[in-house]
Amino acid sequence: MMRQYELVERVQRYKPDVNEALLNKAYVYAMQKHGHQKRASGDPYFSHPLEVAAILTDMHMDEATIAVALLHDTIEDTSATRQEIDELFGPDLGKLVEGLTKLKKLDLVSKKAEQAENLRKLLLAISEDVRVLLVKLADRLHNMRTLNHMREDKRLRIAEETMDIYAPLAGRMGMQGMREELEELAFQYINPEAYRTVTERLAEVSERNKGVIAEIENSLSELFTKYSIKATVTSRQKKPWSVFRKMEAKALSFEQLSDIFGFRVIVDTVEQCYLALGAIHTTWSMVPGRFKDYISTPKQNDYRSIHTTIVGPSRQRIELQIRTREMNKVAEYGVAAHALYKDTGGKVSASHSISKETNAYAWLRRTIEQLAEGDNPEDFLENTKLELFQDQVFCFTPKGMLIALPRKATPIDFAYAVHTDVGDTCVGAKINGRIMPLMTELKNGDEVEIIRSKAQVPPAAWESIVVTGKARSAIRRATKNAIRKQYSGLGVRILERAFERADKTFSKDVLKPVLHRLARKDIEDVLASVGRGELSSTDVMKAVYPDFKDERVTQAPKQREEGWSKIRNAAGMLFQIPGRGSPRKGSRAATGGAVPIRGVRGDLPVRFAPEGAVPGDRIVGIMQPGSGITIYPIQSPSLTAFDDQPERWVDVRWDIDEETKERFPARISVIAINAPGSLAEIAQVIAENDANIHTLSMVRTAPDFTEMLIDLEVWDLKHLNRLLSQLKENSSVSDAKRVNG
Repeated sequence: MMRQYELVERVQRYKPDVNEALLNKAYVYAMQKHGHQKRASGDPYFSHPLEVAAILTDMHMDEATIAVALLHDTIEDTSATRQEIDELFGPDLGKLVEGLTKLKKLDLVSKKAEQAENLRKLLLAISEDVRVLLVKLADRLHNMRTLNHMREDKRLRIAEETMDIYAPLAGRMGMQGMREELEELAFQYINPEAYRTVTERLAEVSERNKGVIAEIENSLSELFTKYSIKATVTSRQKKPWSVFRKMEAKALSFEQLSDIFGFRVIVDTVEQCYLALGAIHTTWSMVPGRFKDYISTPKQNDYRSIHTTIVGPSRQRIELQIRTREMNKVAEYGVAAHALYKDTGGKVSASHSISKETNAYAWLRRTIEQLAEGDNPEDFLENTKLELFQDQVFCFTPKGMLIALPRKATPIDFAYAVHTDVGDTCVGAKINGRIMPLMTELKNGDEVEIIRSKAQVPPAAWESIVVTGKARSAIRRATKNAIRKQYSGLGVRILERAFERADKTFSKDVLKPVLHRLARKDIEDVLASVGRGELSSTDVMKAVYPDFKDERVTQAPKQREEGWSKIRNAAGMLFQIPGRGSPRKGSRAATGGAVPIRGVRGDLPVRFAPEGAVPGDRIVGIMQPGSGITIYPIQSPSLTAFDDQPERWVDVRWDIDEETKERFPARISVIAINAPGSLAEIAQVIAENDANIHTLSMVRTAPDFTEMLIDLEVWDLKHLNRLLSQLKENSSVSDAKRVNG
């Protein structure tokens, strides 16, 4: 176990003016608090925070961060308190320690909502001070290095969580070295057989190619000497997880991989990067399509380098990375490479945190914005994982602004990346000057111009097209808002009707004083709840007028039945039932005389009762709490169940576009002779009449007869009646009739 003076010496190597008093105090305090606690390995527990601190010294972190590492488990696992740490080390450092304490382990076997809430806490804590992330990743790295001491089931859970969350998060923050080690350690436990096989094959290839690697390094070094370029050339071998992932993604065998080895060229300046590139390309042929300049266009995590592939001295393909020493440092340590803190006497201040202008932090800010926009936990978890794992393409606005997007992103993703309002009003896109479909996959360098319309509402179907979390969240939010608006409008009409029956005048203002009685936070909530059927108009009336009595409750059954007939024929709320798509031009919905229901757009869900309804039927709609409107034929016996709930009745009518053919559901009962081939004959009659069988069930009612219940899809009532007539004429059929409820 590392001694106290050894820790101080490690920090002094890169920070000679280290605050020794702070490190000594944190070391002694943590050691005393953890006392005789043991880890699963049997080692003293204090060895863990000490190793976490050592990992951070390798990243050249300041003494305040090292002190936080030493203390990070004290509040959670010992008798230490936040107040005590504040008194000894200051409130700023205490806040960091408490922030780490509150980060519960992300348990992948628990409910998604719980995992998502823990991820929220992690990202929020990181957004305040990135050193929380650095300590957390160092903590996870040491836990992974000692994972073999845990139970097997726990090892797998921790490894999966590391591969799902921590490794990609390290990558997004530019900490490639940390990411690769976390992935390799997790790979060992997630798929030990594959890890062992890939590792053995890599060792064989490495041994076999020692001479070739040395030859390539010498050739490159000689080339740079010739051009008077001061450069360091090193070889690198792909990590086992990277090899395995590529084999799986591209369905390749190990022998088909051509980039197991690569070479890194490190120079002093950006100018030398391009000089080295010129020397290489004028000496050896470049492989087309394998050149990427991340210096002029850095990755989102601040990674900068030139990538190229050449046909080398022995006619083999060679991957090269060319970068400066500073770029190499950022590539290895990411945000930690920016950690240049002023000497504050051990005090921690957010103003000394890593620059919020780095690309990595820009991504984190966007993720936090999504948090603030109120996604439910499951959506947030899904969207954040999408953001973590996606590779990127770089596109431009017409004014030259660079937009980084995941691979397979569409113009819709681009629009939402520019601004949520741009995405919500997007109706089309020009890619490199040409109008292209919104589902077009964007490529590196595309210039994208978004065509907008204020009348646009993002269709729910867009959610299946986009790939970014931000776009998905915004589309879901817009869809929910549109549905809420529809329900709110319906609620207004229901309440207007209810107030009119009571000889009262309805206005939204009358709801303000009674919101607390209705347990709703605002007027729109009340209206939407009434529209969804979650809150009855009677309850609202009683809240506004406590002495109100619903006279309908005391009506005789016959009077109620007469009342229902009037409601069915003259309700104040008129809905149209369109075919697929929006209401056709010139329809009542289009001119504002009715509330349109756009089924495929998800604005207000509409479905048919089990017995179905077809054009030609008189129909009525019943509001279903939380699930929209169910359409019944007026003769359906099922409607009697809603006789005491008049506020749920909605008059509807068909709005069928004759140019757009669409079938509708109906249920029929067929009693057939129980003989071989009778079912085939019935099916043939249905097929010849251009109807479609959706479901069929048979119940033997007598030795000689079988009753069949058939759910059909037909064009209209005439079509259904014609089909029933032809079924009755069939020699195998005793009777055929429509089923209504």
